Amino acid sequence: MLEALKHLTAANTRPEELAAQFSDLHPALNSRQAAIESERCLYCYDAPCSRICPSEIDVPSFIQNIAVGNINGAAKGILQQNILGASCARVCPTEILCEHACVRNHDDEGAPVKIGLLQRYALDHMKFTQHPFPRAAATGKKIAIVGAGPAGLSCAHKLATLGHEVVIFEAQKKSGGLNEYGIAKYKLTGDSAQREVDFLLQVGGISVKHEQKLGANLHLEQLRRDFDAVFLALGLGTSRELGLTGEDAPGLLAAVDYIAELRQSDDLSQLPVPAQCVVIGAGNTAIDMAVQIARLGAQQVTLVYRRGAQHMSATLHEQEIAKANQVRIVTWAQPQQVLFDFAGNVSGMRFEKTHEVNGKLQGTGETLDIPAQAVFKAIGQSLDAASLNDPIAHDVKREKDKIWVDDHYRTSLSKVYAGGDCIAPGQDLTVQAVQHGKLAALAINNDLKAKV
Repeated sequence: MLEALKHLTAANTRPEELAAQFSDLHPALNSRQAAIESERCLYCYDAPCSRICPSEIDVPSFIQNIAVGNINGAAKGILQQNILGASCARVCPTEILCEHACVRNHDDEGAPVKIGLLQRYALDHMKFTQHPFPRAAATGKKIAIVGAGPAGLSCAHKLATLGHEVVIFEAQKKSGGLNEYGIAKYKLTGDSAQREVDFLLQVGGISVKHEQKLGANLHLEQLRRDFDAVFLALGLGTSRELGLTGEDAPGLLAAVDYIAELRQSDDLSQLPVPAQCVVIGAGNTAIDMAVQIARLGAQQVTLVYRRGAQHMSATLHEQEIAKANQVRIVTWAQPQQVLFDFAGNVSGMRFEKTHEVNGKLQGTGETLDIPAQAVFKAIGQSLDAASLNDPIAHDVKREKDKIWVDDHYRTSLSKVYAGGDCIAPGQDLTVQAVQHGKLAALAINNDLKAKV
């Protein structure tokens, strides 16, 4: 996967030092800290933290359970709404969601309850003798789910609890989707993503078939014929292009490809690391890429965005993480030309400085050259067109580069539903994908019952 960087040397850092660089970004609470923090919650009746939560977790209720020592009760309350609550507690942007809405987050106090860490505490310390959500009586219905990421797993779990049989078809060798392959290693450490998948599957009634790619060895027409319903949780599998000459040159690649390799690596010291690199983008993936390559040992990391810092989709919290890791952020500059050395490898990137005129981005004509042995693209993902290339799938209605769905996650094809990052509504957040999967499962269940 990292053929584009094979000319670079590996990280010149000892494995134990690298392991320390990729330990938890936010250390977990111990029992004493969790007890003290839970007592700070005011248990608001009309809790704004719950109202803003995309997965509708009853935040005051689970925190109160922690306060009285009922850890399993807290965990069950979280999982009832968000079966992937453990990973969401680590990666969800709580600083712009529940913790931002917390009533303690005001000028006088300015310190919201640490909801994310409390959620993580409950789910890390739960001890169930059996799965907390037993399955309903078997319905005899079978549902196919394409994609074992957060949306697909959430949908599968909810359908299984409702008594349906579920088969998940996953293109990768492991389940987990973004949690397994796309999140910064210092956010989801170790095998936490796989442990969460294993717990979810304990509900029963769910089987997973890996290395099954829609449009290659798996086809929508067959799935519609063999199953009572199909849920597409395809994610966004293709990185957008810059549209510049030399984009396939050694030294230039998609940030998500490097992050995936990093997350699957057993020895981080073997990863190729440039002395200087450029990351192009403004989202959380761009931040994740820049911070991780800096922690691997890159001496100069520059993140470049074509607009101003106020327009970046990465939260201020994420931007501060980048700055704390000595990532230089350059704004108002757009890629213009890839620069090469005599061997044809990337040696830098030329940018044109930009500004806004009547709300529209325009180049100024002034250029900026940034030396780099590697350039990582983090300018967004789009739906992999190859996944919907068979005759039936080709008829699925699109909305720009995503799949159109109605209010009940139905696509334009009968029996076919979709959710997660591959559909038009919502944000590209893990917690939002989990909610899509859960609501789609309820819609599928209601439609199947209506047909009966």
